[in-house]
Amino acid sequence: MPRYLDLADSEPRLTNERTRIRITTSPRATRRRITDALDFWAFAGGAANVVMQLSWPEVGHGVVESKVESGSLFRHPWKRARTTFTYLSVAILGTDDERRAYREAVNGAHKHVRSDENSPVEYSAFNRELQLWVAACLFVGFEDTHQLLHGRLTPEQAEEFYRSSSTLGTTLQVTEDMWPATRADFDRYWNIACERVAIDDTVRDYLTALTGLRMVSWPLRFAFGGLLGFLTAGFLPPLFREQLGLEWSDDDRRRFEHLFLAVAFVNRFVPRFVRHLPSRVLMRDLRWRIRSGRPLV
Repeated sequence: MPRYLDLADSEPRLTNERTRIRITTSPRATRRRITDALDFWAFAGGAANVVMQLSWPEVGHGVVESKVESGSLFRHPWKRARTTFTYLSVAILGTDDERRAYREAVNGAHKHVRSDENSPVEYSAFNRELQLWVAACLFVGFEDTHQLLHGRLTPEQAEEFYRSSSTLGTTLQVTEDMWPATRADFDRYWNIACERVAIDDTVRDYLTALTGLRMVSWPLRFAFGGLLGFLTAGFLPPLFREQLGLEWSDDDRRRFEHLFLAVAFVNRFVPRFVRHLPSRVLMRDLRWRIRSGRPLV
């Protein structure tokens, strides 16, 4: 399989100012683990996270060119949403056996996702470097939304949160030794990996359709399209926003920060079991599917 990054002697040319969103919330003195980050508002940045994942050309073309009809976002949007959010839930909350079962199900779909003679880039859904990039994007999304909702992480909290997050990748083919050892190591990996970000017209058209909710009926598009576009732009770091051609002013930034100040305030008074209910429901559905022998993806 092709190699995409050589981290041995590389030093990042990009910094977090270009590759991460700005977090202005104040720290709070509580323990922080990835299992604390499953508030339903954590999925508000889902579309932005897809943009980030697909910004590596191999991942972008792998998704756009995929021949797995059952996993097509534009043909089966609700099923694709269920399987994606179930993956996140089982990666964070599942047992080893549940992760193994979901890995086997995803592998069954991934075996069909590989480049051919018409692909502009070479890729395979089983490539561990590509999966590591996707898992890194997922981690960044969870860390950002968790800090917006619960306060900026101190260095010690950030390390604890990071150490508990490796299953975002290791639930598939990423091995523990591939996951950067420390939070500082992750920053280095992330900023070097972001140098490969490049969204071409084909992938940009796909992502524009996604963020424009073109996979759902027009009433839903009319009701939620504007909010999704705003949240997507707000959750994207400058590098990714520019690749997608999105405008973002200081007024937009202030509106985004004020929105999450309000959401975070309300969120404090919502019981944890309510905030985490969607993930718990998805885990119950997964366990029912395993027991009844129904397809997981």
